[in-house]
Amino acid sequence: QIQLTESGGGSVQPGESLTLSCAVSGSMFRVDTLGWYRQVPGKQRELVAEIFRNGRTNYGDPAKGRFIISRDNAKNTAQLQMNSLEPEDTAVYYCNLKQPVSGTYWGQGTQVTVSP
Repeated sequence: QIQLTESGGGSVQPGESLTLSCAVSGSMFRVDTLGWYRQVPGKQRELVAEIFRNGRTNYGDPAKGRFIISRDNAKNTAQLQMNSLEPEDTAVYYCNLKQPVSGTYWGQGTQVTVSP
């Protein structure tokens, strides 16, 4: 059974930085595409950033120019470095794993709050 565990959420002030981490555990041949999504009440979950196994990245509009996603294939982890945070970035952030055969997996979510 594959499990995703997020860490690093919290409360910060506008302009500050925060780094989220996601650790993948369980039985799998290899970890494919890892990503981060976020959701606020009443809205759909949206892509923040994703990184493919070969290191290629794809960023959602809210993250472009401010956030950096990275991964460590040896440790099956991914990180999301979030810079210049704004109140609009307040959301629950979810780690996501897409496997070509077994499907999509989600973490439990971690709250990020940006307020003065």
